[in-house]
Amino acid sequence: MSTWIVWLTAISTFLVLYHHLGYPLLLKVLVRCIPSSLSSTPMTRGYNSSKADDALPTVAILMPAFNEAQWIADKIRNLATLDYPNNKLRIVLACDGCSDDTANIARETLNETACQHLDLTVIEYAVNEGKVAVINKSMALIDEDIVAMSDISSLISIDALLIAAMHFADPKIGVVNSRYHLLEPTEGEKKYWDYQSTLQHREAKMGATLGAHGALYLMRRELFTPLAADTINDDFVLPMSIVAQGYRGTVDDTICAVELEPTNADQDFKRRLRIGAGNYQQMVRLAALLNPKYRGVAFTFASGKALRVVMPFLMLIALIGWLWLAQFHVFFLMGAAAQVAVYALVAFIKFLKITLKNPMLATLCYLVSGHTANMIGTLRYIVGLESGRWQRV
Repeated sequence: MSTWIVWLTAISTFLVLYHHLGYPLLLKVLVRCIPSSLSSTPMTRGYNSSKADDALPTVAILMPAFNEAQWIADKIRNLATLDYPNNKLRIVLACDGCSDDTANIARETLNETACQHLDLTVIEYAVNEGKVAVINKSMALIDEDIVAMSDISSLISIDALLIAAMHFADPKIGVVNSRYHLLEPTEGEKKYWDYQSTLQHREAKMGATLGAHGALYLMRRELFTPLAADTINDDFVLPMSIVAQGYRGTVDDTICAVELEPTNADQDFKRRLRIGAGNYQQMVRLAALLNPKYRGVAFTFASGKALRVVMPFLMLIALIGWLWLAQFHVFFLMGAAAQVAVYALVAFIKFLKITLKNPMLATLCYLVSGHTANMIGTLRYIVGLESGRWQRV
């Protein structure tokens, strides 16, 4: 029996188990030792102005857009319901070479009685350059205290900005994240996002949430630094670049963002391919966050993000190792058989596009397919098949 194969298999197996089971449990234990910071409660301004409004920061909501004609009217109507002082809120719609009527629909919606109070700036860039280019160019035109990044197809809870302002009263807070909701999630998606939400809260107590979701997150304008043109996961790199400056990132469940646009299994897989490529890119470019000086952030970044990038390869190594060791002992034979059975079952379900109602099985399928997409996405990035351009799925 080759010793190096045994060690490689043992290390791979340990890291697979640690990432999926050990890290969440260890994180749960660690955060119990950390005093709770600010806990928010729903704000009740009631749309009535008061002297207290003077202390609120100015906010700009930046919405990069590429062919969003289907959702832009609903988005503007949603923004019109936000409870925040009109003189402290500006909306910036940045259209990236749109070939549809996104900009015109936005202007028409602004004429509706319920939306006329909005301070909406529509920017139409003639050439499609990608989301990152839009963010970099548009941020140069924004000088408000706080910038909220929000996808067109997501709706925001009416007191979101008031709650975020309360968090930003702490000068150590650089990023505030929302709770992401899918309007009609599958069972696997629901379990996954509930799990991610729990992790976010615990990671925040360790120093910062790892990245954000493009549906809605907020940051201090002064902390923005232009993104590299080929950045893929801008909603991770941008928040974490702020954390790297020494600020904290937090999450608040009472700030809600609801995704309206549904996706099918094929679309979700394509989206996760791109996220997988971005995960590899951000691990390389933000490797400095692994420095022990970042303490809790270094621990969560290593355990939660860096390991996620290599996880599908570790799972593959573990499988091959267990298959090789199966010839020596029945224990390894049973372990190898279990792994093969799980992967074969998931492949069968995905191939036949079976809709699952069992929560555990649905979660397992979502997890394994996610790691598959992560591996393919990583390899696509390494060979140069991913870019920072919009790729609508």
